[in-house]
Amino acid sequence: MSLITLSGLTPTSSGIHLGNYFGAVRQWIDLQDAGGAHYFIASYHALTTVRDPAKLSSNIRAVAMDYLALGLDPERAVIYRQEDVPEVCELSWILSTLTPMGLLERCHAYKDKVSQGISADHGLFAYPVLMAADILIVRSHRVPVGQDQKQHVEVTRDIAGKFNQTYGEVFPVPEPLILEGNAAKVPGIDGQKMSKSYGNDLCIFESEKKLRKRVMSIVTDSQGVDEPKEPEGNTIFELYKLVATDEKVAAMADKLRSSGIGYGYGHAKQELFEAMLEYFADARSRRLQLEENPDEVEQILRSGADRIRPVVEKTMDAVRSAIGVIPSHS
Repeated sequence: MSLITLSGLTPTSSGIHLGNYFGAVRQWIDLQDAGGAHYFIASYHALTTVRDPAKLSSNIRAVAMDYLALGLDPERAVIYRQEDVPEVCELSWILSTLTPMGLLERCHAYKDKVSQGISADHGLFAYPVLMAADILIVRSHRVPVGQDQKQHVEVTRDIAGKFNQTYGEVFPVPEPLILEGNAAKVPGIDGQKMSKSYGNDLCIFESEKKLRKRVMSIVTDSQGVDEPKEPEGNTIFELYKLVATDEKVAAMADKLRSSGIGYGYGHAKQELFEAMLEYFADARSRRLQLEENPDEVEQILRSGADRIRPVVEKTMDAVRSAIGVIPSHS
């Protein structure tokens, strides 16, 4: 029996960015070959920041198309929307009755979002409990995350352990599958870690005109065109390393370090823009095809919901039985 893997992205914006891809989705694609892969769109999580119904609906469709265009395969993974598993909200409440307040108060993601001006409401505070429900409802064994998200999986482990200790063994205790290397740091256009929350992202499927404008807005130092520049740690160069060949990366490094050759940051940004288009050319083409065939996307999501339904029902039957709440229709 293959290990169950679960992960997902929150549709708080209209597209997947470079940080999402290199920090998560690229590894998800590789994990499909091992079997047991489950990838969902975390729609309910988005409600902590997205309050426009039309925007949320559009974002959900966009993320679904992005998933498929980038290489998530419905033949090798279960791809579904969170709202197609309404039981996750029921499980979230059940788990919340066992979750210590102190456990949630220590979560750095909550503090970080509040510091960014996001309203400190119950949904934001209890976010890790809903995340635990997402993971546990499919009885996931491993959750691929970056180092900065490890704490959320540790919270899930604590909650699963508390449930099992209180009611008997129902859930496997999931392990974080830490994604190393580029997953740790993909810089945004301002040099901070790329994040939708920071507004510093580069969306992979943005129009060429808008994408070029974003790339050209990358913050740099004041080094002039003819002055030598250190490539390592430079935002343009760090992003270029993700999407360019080793030969081209070495060539850019040499040009940045050289003086008097008239190679400035504007030239480097243009090369980055062109490399991004080349790297994601096939995915961008596939994305356009999916936009023209929305019924294909909807059918894939419905199929994913059908495939996940028996798993969810089995889990919830076990949970309800364990806590002593058995619906009359059972």
